[in-house]
Amino acid sequence: MAAAAWWETLVVAAAADGTGGSSTTVVSICMFTTVLCLCLVAGHLLEENKWVNESITALVIGCIIGVIVFLLTKGKHSHILRFDEQLFFIYVLPPIIFNAGFQVKKKQFFHNFMTIMSFGVFGVFISGAIVSAGCYWLFPKVGFGELGAVDYLALGAIFSSTDTVCTLQVINQDETPRLYSLVFGEGVVNDATAVVLFNAIKDLDISRLKAYLSYMLAELLELSGILTVFFCGIVMSHYAWHNVTESSRITTKHIFATLSFIAETFIFLYVGMDALDIDKWRTSKESFKTSIGIFGILILLILLGRVAFVFPISILSNIMSGSSERTPITFKHQVVIWWAGLMRGAVSIALAYNQFTFSGVTSDPVHATIITSTIIVVFFTTLVFGFLTRPLISGMLPHQSRALSRGHSTGSNSPKDDFTLPFLSGDEGASGSGIVLEQAKRSLSMMLERPVHTVHIYWRKFDDRFMRPIFGGPRSH
Repeated sequence: MAAAAWWETLVVAAAADGTGGSSTTVVSICMFTTVLCLCLVAGHLLEENKWVNESITALVIGCIIGVIVFLLTKGKHSHILRFDEQLFFIYVLPPIIFNAGFQVKKKQFFHNFMTIMSFGVFGVFISGAIVSAGCYWLFPKVGFGELGAVDYLALGAIFSSTDTVCTLQVINQDETPRLYSLVFGEGVVNDATAVVLFNAIKDLDISRLKAYLSYMLAELLELSGILTVFFCGIVMSHYAWHNVTESSRITTKHIFATLSFIAETFIFLYVGMDALDIDKWRTSKESFKTSIGIFGILILLILLGRVAFVFPISILSNIMSGSSERTPITFKHQVVIWWAGLMRGAVSIALAYNQFTFSGVTSDPVHATIITSTIIVVFFTTLVFGFLTRPLISGMLPHQSRALSRGHSTGSNSPKDDFTLPFLSGDEGASGSGIVLEQAKRSLSMMLERPVHTVHIYWRKFDDRFMRPIFGGPRSH
């Protein structure tokens, strides 16, 4: 019921920005909901496919629907609904970020916290600076230089956001837990940091945002609502988990996962349909040569931006943890981390629409060119890099492909597997079997006897003495 109510609110808000009467709105909502269901079914049927994922499926279906709508309207438009970019920040982004925090594997995330934050925070600023400076320097060389300083800075934030779904579907977290944790953690923190950076650049009018208490409270205090939602998900998965029944735990987990999946699919569907928006292509008056030049520059800067921080930060992390028992980040793992961040997705699209359109529409040729270029970049990175992800990882990490070919599970995102374990030390294994639980307990005992980080010691004491007696859950010792 919660997911249905959220979806109804989202599509009604999206339809409110379109044209036509109430009957047209009802038809549009029904059509878009039907298309979404088609994406869900197609994604389920292609779940085990080696080459495609939900993002690619939604993009392709969106293109097909866009072609159909384009032909039925005789070239007038290709949309079922008109997308207001503010809807992304109100309805779409919070469920995605919250679910990532709620399902995060806490042990690995906090064990690699400094490395993840270095990738996700410093990496965004480094990549953003390279993209902004590169666009400022190279765009005029291809005959495109009418953007302002704020627009160049916004481009840095827009194209610093990553989409790591393709890579996470291939990496086996049981074989390489640290690599999986770094890729997943960087993807989440990266998106949140990119939005924070974009907000700082654009200075959004947050008074219009009307949803999610923790999100809105942080925004009203001029803090990061995105990071607040993420860590709210982590805390709720740890404490609230002990205060509900087993059936409620399962229901809650699936509700959050479903909301996140629907939100991401909604964005990719719209991107697929928007690729055929004839108005934007007509408004953009740049030549084909200039458009190709802009696209090539953006792809090159995305590649260089990742190189500029992934390998140096990985080397620095290995040096700093050289005396510890942590698995080093090998060169092959560094290549996988670099590749995982090359895909651009929902956040990039929403930020681009927010900066360069008004309610999804723009009459400025320069802004229309940026929007169409962003769509092309998202298409190219999602489809081409997405298709190449599995062969690349199979070549770099052969044991991954062997494990996957044997049907080895990549792990569950359910927090119920670790709800009996400490906040920063619980095992995040994918299996709920007794063997895995015993391994987790042995690992926990070793950590209690020989803690890795001092902060873990103090947190466990604080958690056991003050937090767990109030919010629930067994003590760590």
